[in-house]
Amino acid sequence: MKKLISLFPLLFLVPLLASCAEEKQVYIVYFGEHKGDKALHEIEEHHHSYLQSVKESEEDARASLLYSYKHSINGFAAELTPDQASKLEKLAEVVSIFKSHPRKYEAHTTRSWEFVGLEEEETDSDVPRRKNDADDRFRVGRNFLKKAKHGDGIIVGVLDSGVWPESKSFNDKGMGPVPKSWKGICQTGVAFNSSHCNRKIIGARYYVKGYERYFGAFNVTETKDFLSPRDPDGHGSHTASTAVGRRVYGASALGGFAMGSASGGAPLARLAIYKACWAKPNVEKIEGNTCLEEDMLAAIDDAIADGVHVISISIGTSEPYPFLQDGIAMGALHAVKRNIVVAASAGNSGPKPGTLSNMAPWIITVGASTLDRVFIGGLVLGNGYTIKTNSITAFKMDKFAPLVYAANVVVPGIALNDSSQCLPNSLKPELVTGKVVLCLRGAGTRIGKGIEVKRAGGAGMILGNVAANGNEIPTDSHFVPTAGVTPTVVDKILEYIKTDKNPMAFIKPGKTVYKYQAAPSMTGFSSRGPNVLDPNILKPDITAPGLNILAAWSGADSPSKMSVDQRVADYNIYSGTSMSCPHVAGAIALLKAIHPKWSSAAIRSALMTSAWMTNDKKKPIQDTTGLPANPFALGSGHFRPTKAADPGLVYDASYRAYLLYGCSVNITNIDPTFKCPSKIPPGYNHNYPSIAVPNLNKTVTVKRTVTNVGNGNSTSTYLFSAKPPSGVSVKAIPNVLFFNRIGQKQRFKIVIKPLKNQVMNATEKGQYQFGWFSWTDKVHVVRSPIAVSLA
Repeated sequence: MKKLISLFPLLFLVPLLASCAEEKQVYIVYFGEHKGDKALHEIEEHHHSYLQSVKESEEDARASLLYSYKHSINGFAAELTPDQASKLEKLAEVVSIFKSHPRKYEAHTTRSWEFVGLEEEETDSDVPRRKNDADDRFRVGRNFLKKAKHGDGIIVGVLDSGVWPESKSFNDKGMGPVPKSWKGICQTGVAFNSSHCNRKIIGARYYVKGYERYFGAFNVTETKDFLSPRDPDGHGSHTASTAVGRRVYGASALGGFAMGSASGGAPLARLAIYKACWAKPNVEKIEGNTCLEEDMLAAIDDAIADGVHVISISIGTSEPYPFLQDGIAMGALHAVKRNIVVAASAGNSGPKPGTLSNMAPWIITVGASTLDRVFIGGLVLGNGYTIKTNSITAFKMDKFAPLVYAANVVVPGIALNDSSQCLPNSLKPELVTGKVVLCLRGAGTRIGKGIEVKRAGGAGMILGNVAANGNEIPTDSHFVPTAGVTPTVVDKILEYIKTDKNPMAFIKPGKTVYKYQAAPSMTGFSSRGPNVLDPNILKPDITAPGLNILAAWSGADSPSKMSVDQRVADYNIYSGTSMSCPHVAGAIALLKAIHPKWSSAAIRSALMTSAWMTNDKKKPIQDTTGLPANPFALGSGHFRPTKAADPGLVYDASYRAYLLYGCSVNITNIDPTFKCPSKIPPGYNHNYPSIAVPNLNKTVTVKRTVTNVGNGNSTSTYLFSAKPPSGVSVKAIPNVLFFNRIGQKQRFKIVIKPLKNQVMNATEKGQYQFGWFSWTDKVHVVRSPIAVSLA
């Protein structure tokens, strides 16, 4: 009894101590800009002094520190208790302190660059010349590439899951010396040494401290990842090659799909790899990688110091965080101060409104749209019904097979809501073997459904969209012959199964088809506005190809990203705003090469005001509903790099202009040389290339300034025109702008006024209406979207 009593205090303390240990979490302590000119070791010691003020000992302080951000960003990441974090937050020099947010990136090229008018001259004698070589659009594109020297001299940093250096897309044949401005390193590690860097991949780093604090010590067996800059899953290689990959002839996926010459947008630009995203332990790679806030912020800090000109970030979150608690947003602000352009993906949570990632006005936020290339197979039912379907499945059926609906062939105990989903171990092999199975989308992964059909012995799969998916058919590398179909076709198939005593089906293999449908159109997955952090800034900014993009892949991962898939692919087809973002990053590299003195804001403006609003059929770009897409889906439109090189006018903004904007959203004390004014201008007066005014209930005057960047023509006159949003009037004061020199600035006001006697029902109040205004001379059309909600 005495022994039990003596043990009781210890038993009581064990859970208490465990609870205390669990309270520790990684926090980022942010000080804003550096004060004065301190050596790196002095900055780190300064950070240590803050830690020591809340830690019990110097040893504890040093052990808890993960990163000291000391190049451009001023702050540190450390393991703290909530109480310690609270004490630090009260100190005068601390701008913000926030918990690290693990981010899961999602799948957030041959045809894509040709589609936007950028196609290199064919120089390989083995490659046949295209029939449309004389086409004026491609002539303009080739001249643009030559003027930009294909991006030579520009360094693009890609923040992602690493790189597969053996890919032909990263060869350095014929490239000149590494730019003298480069200050980065080639960090070695598992399966990655200094020889894997070259004149193309000029630098590579990796960041794992935050990941290890979150998941424990790095375990190669559990993660199937490399403790090095090497890419284990393809995402990083795909994004990097889309932006700046070398030209590779005869590239294709899965035995011939999308065959063509693969190239990044700026094939002679240099590549710097910053691996901050890692495979999670003991899960399939298709579930996505995890990128820790503190690791990403360290990567951005190094990228700025290394000397990159562009940063491409195909990473986002499923929920928005305030700018001061968002490592990407704050890191990007420091990059913009150094005139580094940051492009980031809008996210893959569409078409639900208000789902955007990366909404800061100093980031170029990129949505995803389609190409004019599809992969068409066929589905034939036993009753003769035939329809073309999407498919890149290399597997073929030899003959018709019995057709069944998944809900009718499941094992006992499967919930009714899941019975049609073909979830793992849900199908009964005795009822599936040798048959084609109709599976519906919803729960589970698309690839996983095909795996389940194969496990149960199925001969093929029809993957049916439900209403929430609309008519957008994704293309995946399935394990059985597969046909993707729309909700309307699903209804017809179900009716056939229900009414026919012996339903049969045959799935035809897919092939690559061009000009099959009007393009671009918006994808359903691309995240939509409005900007929930600040509705005064219209987001996304622009859209670019993001559906079924062919680019380089990792030799360590299968095209499906599933462990049961033993296939190896040099190139793979992948979709997401993760794919559209590097398209814009590649275009930025070309624009930086042509206009090296342009600011980040000027480049954003050039891309936005020159963007397409129509498809290749000269009709408005459509949303998944079949109706014209609005700016909350496509921003200013679909990017046109060749037009962006000569935009006529730009909406410029300095670093201090962003600090002034920050005052309107409670971002203060970042820079010791800047103080918010007593009268803070509204956010909609930030000099942005678009306008958003929420809850309009009276006349609002929006101020803007444009700079004449011309095209060698110093004298020009621009006339104003507008298509106002429904229910408001829009006019400019003045409505004519005169310029007599390059670099000249002109101010104007846009007056937005609710129409008198405007009658709205309850559902219309607060709903956004859209329009545009433009400034036009005889050469340029400088177009800006408008979004207004009436109170």
